[in-house]
Amino acid sequence: MGLRDWIRPRLLDWTMRRMNELRPEAIAAAEGDVLEVGFGTGLNLGFYPSAVKSVTGLDSQLVEGLSSLDERLARAAFPVERCTLRADAELPFDTDRFDCVVTTWTLCSIPDPQRALAEMRRVLKSNGRYVFIEHGRAPSAGTARWQDRLNPLWRRIADGCNMNRPIDRLVEQGGFHLTGLERFRHEGPGVLAYMYRGVATRSP
Repeated sequence: MGLRDWIRPRLLDWTMRRMNELRPEAIAAAEGDVLEVGFGTGLNLGFYPSAVKSVTGLDSQLVEGLSSLDERLARAAFPVERCTLRADAELPFDTDRFDCVVTTWTLCSIPDPQRALAEMRRVLKSNGRYVFIEHGRAPSAGTARWQDRLNPLWRRIADGCNMNRPIDRLVEQGGFHLTGLERFRHEGPGVLAYMYRGVATRSP
């Protein structure tokens, strides 16, 4: 394992723990068998409601050797299976497999979010839910212009993360119907602080 491979998950874990206060409300609607796209270091595991029966965690880079992740997996009140696979690849799951799909700060960094959303829609049951919280394009035109200017540099230094994606439009274009959406500003620089928290179902 190279130094970068050792540092990356630990830095990611430390950074994303700052968002823990937003997780409970974001994933409160999760239930049944859950597909979590962008599993990372398993930070959502401690916040899933009791209605969740199992979690299948999908990530393009599987984290190993991180003690905090091992502890979260050990404490989980349900079975957890992890898969190493890009979200915008063809997912190795049957159609209508999952009761719920979850993403938390994930759509920003998937190279082809439309393909990923199409696959998420395919594996979600017809009466299932897609629940998410993501950062994205600001409602202010001035801030959005700065996001567009800074995004090429940010994408290079932040492991493919995009700061300017219009998350609500992406979700709808991916074949989902938004049944609830909250947009708000969280702490931090404006170009990174605008959040989209929502619940969606499969469009007919």
